[in-house]
Amino acid sequence: MFDLVALEAELAGSAFANKLHFSAVTDSTNSDALRAAQAGAPHGSVFFADEQRAGRGRGNHTWQSAATEGLYVSVLLRPALKAVSLPLLPLAVGLAAADAIGSTASLKIDLRWPNDLLIDTRKTGGILVESKTAADTVAFAIIGVGINVHQLAFDPGLATPATSLDLEAGILISRQRLLLSLLKSLEREMSALLDPDARNSIPKRIERASTWVRGRRVEVHGPQACTGMTAGLDEHGFLLVRTADGVVTVQTGGIRAAETG
Repeated sequence: MFDLVALEAELAGSAFANKLHFSAVTDSTNSDALRAAQAGAPHGSVFFADEQRAGRGRGNHTWQSAATEGLYVSVLLRPALKAVSLPLLPLAVGLAAADAIGSTASLKIDLRWPNDLLIDTRKTGGILVESKTAADTVAFAIIGVGINVHQLAFDPGLATPATSLDLEAGILISRQRLLLSLLKSLEREMSALLDPDARNSIPKRIERASTWVRGRRVEVHGPQACTGMTAGLDEHGFLLVRTADGVVTVQTGGIRAAETG
């Protein structure tokens, strides 16, 4: 269970202080945050739940959200950010989540562009960013993060094999500590995103944190479907894939390891 009083005390002075919204059960924390954003809720509002009945990931994929087994959290941001920089936001969130998992569970996360959190070849979390722009600026962004924490078994038919922090660490990981670490890391990454010099370093930081964005043969799924070798990220955070027909700048979609042979 979450100790809301202790959470508020730990977050005093942060962007999230006195803006925590907890539900035992909800359909989707991202949907909760989206409704609140449209009603004028402030920057830094946090929506989290013990269970989601209709959790979702990117591309309308479902996210299994069994009661008390994972961290299901969405954060409303109203950043002073140009829309052109919006593709860097999920990458910054990935860095924050990797840092939080590392500090809480002592596990190394591999970031699979654009939004998957992996431990070796197994998926332990995902990121969903939904946003609204006005003219050339970001009006608001909803950052949804789902992390498998206590799960001990998964559907064997998943496209990517799944795992949990407990399984990988071999100990019981505190969801409270993980949430606190995530919010603190997220606040640091959001400050970096708003600083031009720090923002420009995000693609290189992703390359250092990921085995997927350079030198990996992948299949791209989505409107820019192709197969080739990843060649890094451009300044916007888009994935470069070197194919037989030249380099493709992948702006949306997902990637999987390409079959060899």
